[in-house]
Amino acid sequence: MHKYGGSSLATPGQVRHAAARISAARGRGSRVVVVVSAQGDTTDELLARARGFAPHGDSREADQLLATGEVASAALMAMALHERGTPALSLTGGQAGVRALGRHGSGLIDRVAPGRILGLLEAGAVPVIAGFQGVNSSGDTVTLGRGGSDTTAVALAAGLGAERCEIYTDVDAVYSADPRVVEAPRPLRHIPVDVMAEMAFTGARVLHSRAVELAATHGVETLVLSSSTEGPGTVITGTYQTALETAPAITAVTHDADVARVLVHCAGTAPDMAADFLTVLAEYALPVDLVARSGPHEEEFRMGFATRRSELCEAAPALERLAGTLGGRIRIDSEVGKVTVVGTGLLNRPECTARMLRALSDADIPTTWILTSQIRASALVPADRLNEAVRVLHTAFGLDAGAARSTACSGAE
Repeated sequence: MHKYGGSSLATPGQVRHAAARISAARGRGSRVVVVVSAQGDTTDELLARARGFAPHGDSREADQLLATGEVASAALMAMALHERGTPALSLTGGQAGVRALGRHGSGLIDRVAPGRILGLLEAGAVPVIAGFQGVNSSGDTVTLGRGGSDTTAVALAAGLGAERCEIYTDVDAVYSADPRVVEAPRPLRHIPVDVMAEMAFTGARVLHSRAVELAATHGVETLVLSSSTEGPGTVITGTYQTALETAPAITAVTHDADVARVLVHCAGTAPDMAADFLTVLAEYALPVDLVARSGPHEEEFRMGFATRRSELCEAAPALERLAGTLGGRIRIDSEVGKVTVVGTGLLNRPECTARMLRALSDADIPTTWILTSQIRASALVPADRLNEAVRVLHTAFGLDAGAARSTACSGAE
């Protein structure tokens, strides 16, 4: 299974380069299935055009429109393969057997019916499938939201029993931090799947957390590789080949600028208030993080959480209406970002969180809400200090290329 991201297909030359790679793999005897994203900024351009006609949303028609970006990309890739003498056929998600459930714009893959793909492989052709989309029980196109093409590729790999899923992108590996923010990040050659899922959720843009979770569930080995150069890339599996107790606790530092902090304040203390607000967010497929709420015996209800700023605008009116019916209000703070250290065994190593907060404090970067788990420690920081926070933590945990790795978080060796 090969998957090519939009930045890897932005120009005709890049499409032809990817086609050459696919043809070479087929020439080595591999049966290749290809999933593609829309080229370059096509999805953003289509979304802007849709908003010009329906500023308040028309989700079904928006999905019909947005899906055409991947469909066009698949057709062009099939043409590039034909140009090389490689038989190929482009398919929409529905034609490829991807069945989806849920709301337009944030669908979930329910199942894969791979009969047509298998038929093309038996005939010696390369199926080229438009990612980011499936069809529902009514036959309507449903797009899969953020990371939809990655998720399509892993779902098809699982449905076909593929040996592995190769994700081709514009970076040559997953790094210990964003190379655009940190001067000398380390390439990570092997990452355990649970750590990669947290990295993806907390801001690493290389691979989406939904795809990682799907790969873990179905045992699909996933590789992140450069679409333009040769190299080992990063292997994401269920195991990590390293010493156990002496493994460095922190693997990477991630960051997410697409964050809003939401504060809810209501006069009443009805026991189901938190569930009511989380239900609204679930209806809009908005993930929540860093959740805290007041206790059952307090005289007022208070709740705070972080979510995606870019997608909150649609849900905000519903949250405000709910707060109003409960005699309360909400406040949204968009001037924050989330910085995270990701690793293993962090609850058993509380010194990791202490070191994180100490390093940020020493740099005079204030933190507000904090979350810790066995795999990560996250904090909200001012948006205009986010990149600086990444660099501070990357250095503090010895992740800079050439620096000695530490197996501890306290700084004591």
